[in-house]
Amino acid sequence: MAFYQSIEIKPKTNLYLWKITEDFTTLFRQVQLKDVSLARVESMKSESHQKGFLAVRMLLQHLGYSDFDLYYDDLGKPHLSRKSQIACQKPDETHISISHSNCFSGILISDQNVGLDIEQLKQKTLKIASRFMDILHLENLSEAEQIQKATVIWGIKETVFKIKNEVGISFPDHISETPFAFEDKITTAKLVFYNQTDYFETVFDSVEDYIYVCGFLTTKKL
Repeated sequence: MAFYQSIEIKPKTNLYLWKITEDFTTLFRQVQLKDVSLARVESMKSESHQKGFLAVRMLLQHLGYSDFDLYYDDLGKPHLSRKSQIACQKPDETHISISHSNCFSGILISDQNVGLDIEQLKQKTLKIASRFMDILHLENLSEAEQIQKATVIWGIKETVFKIKNEVGISFPDHISETPFAFEDKITTAKLVFYNQTDYFETVFDSVEDYIYVCGFLTTKKL
């Protein structure tokens, strides 16, 4: 088992991380999968994606849930079934968001609609930064700091997208973030889409050479 860490993001909102040290066979033998999940695993061409998927199920089992308690809506957003919440006596933990990247899988469970993104720090993120963000946010930073900040901003936009879960949202055109320093560990973001404006609080930090971002709807304005 490689349960890594639980982090209280705020009251009734917790992040759970699994560091993937097992091989595929070890993970596969330790999880129970419904037929649709088994078919999904078998269709994945990347073993890294397979292990990330199975590690999420390991996290669910660690928390007293299972793959049978998890379902996805028509747009691919994950949910915990009401039946599982009652059985586990966790009536407030009604929302879940999932993310995995290479060696880490994570789930965010909360009493409100949330989004989670986990990303490994990579040079590639900086190379494509102009495609999804205002690169003025990277001025006067070292290259390592630029990679770190660009990764956080990508994560912020991913969490906003996961929370709203609407087709057509553009990262550069519809989502903006308040200027921040990495040391702040928190910032806000704004989504302007179809004549509606939504605001989000985002909490972020690093774990080894990975960044996690947790997002929430808020009434705060930029």
